[in-house]
Amino acid sequence: MPAILELPSAPFHELKPYKSLSNEELSARIEAVRREMGPRLLILGHHYQQDEVIAHSDLRGDSYQLSQMAASSRDCRVIIFCGVHFMAETADILANRPEKLTERDGERVTVILPDLAAGCSMADMAAIDQVEAAWQDLGEVIDTNDLTPVTYINSAASLKAFCGRHGGIVCTSSNARAVLEWSFQRTKRVFFFPDQHLGRNTALKMGITNDQMPVFDPYNSDLGGNSEEAIRNSRVILWKGHCSVHQMFRAEHVKLFRERYPGIKILVHPECPQEVNDQADVSGSTSKIIQTVEKSPPGTKWAIGTELHLVNRLKHEHPEQEIHFLSPVVCMCATMYRIDLAHLCWSLENLAAGRPINVIQVAPETARWSLVALERMLEVK
Repeated sequence: MPAILELPSAPFHELKPYKSLSNEELSARIEAVRREMGPRLLILGHHYQQDEVIAHSDLRGDSYQLSQMAASSRDCRVIIFCGVHFMAETADILANRPEKLTERDGERVTVILPDLAAGCSMADMAAIDQVEAAWQDLGEVIDTNDLTPVTYINSAASLKAFCGRHGGIVCTSSNARAVLEWSFQRTKRVFFFPDQHLGRNTALKMGITNDQMPVFDPYNSDLGGNSEEAIRNSRVILWKGHCSVHQMFRAEHVKLFRERYPGIKILVHPECPQEVNDQADVSGSTSKIIQTVEKSPPGTKWAIGTELHLVNRLKHEHPEQEIHFLSPVVCMCATMYRIDLAHLCWSLENLAAGRPINVIQVAPETARWSLVALERMLEVK
């Protein structure tokens, strides 16, 4: 859960009545608040959100990209983040970093998450106390001064702060290789969390083998389920975490689509398991997936292994191409796209009434060290 410093005030408007309103009425009321607040308000929509929410977003993109864009705005004083906890935390950290506060004479940008139940199961698989305990356990076998902690952007601010304090760094799915290269210039080993698949798929392309990448299970008290020899021989120690959506794509799905649709290309996110990633024609971040489709000629056939809302949006926006979801089974992340028009309208009208709810504010010390790790990432080329 996010480090919220103070509980939000009681809402002026209760949520329940909003749930009975039509999408048309909710949309009209959302737009009324947007017009009233003007450029002081930015609504950010992550790629995985529902289409009706994306329609009201000022900016659409990946989580870190959105936070950067919002933080760079001189006019913005309130961010409504249609995403999940860790995204809102990162937005608060970047929008309210010291130089930005100085520019605004100390005035903070308020960051609101319309539904506090919107989370990320992957981020929840690595709690700060588990990571700290694992670090201590590893320190009994190897020198942690020669170990760089790397956390995926899809993680709590407390984990980003852990990396900041221990000489570590944050990565995205776009720059994971560059971050690992940066890390290996400084230490012999990397401790990568919370997504094992992104870490493994990235390291494999760098020539690191699976036997050099033990997986640390935080629920196994015996070195995460590893021998001391395995830890000593490691180059990348992977955390036993995954994305529930990307985890469900299988090698047999790739085979099925290749057999059923001759000439089809497989396009996946590197959070998919190795056996899927290895067989894909293209593997890349959400932005890369979108750009790959946008740049492809009419008639191209794709089976895409990532979140269903994004795949369906690409299908709608590119009717000149044939786009399929890379699975016969539909599995959606119920928390990643949890925010709906009712929650968005409810949070906006409470804001307009002077009672902002679901405010995400990261504790100063956590924000300070998180920023250190994020700034190291920005320096990586």
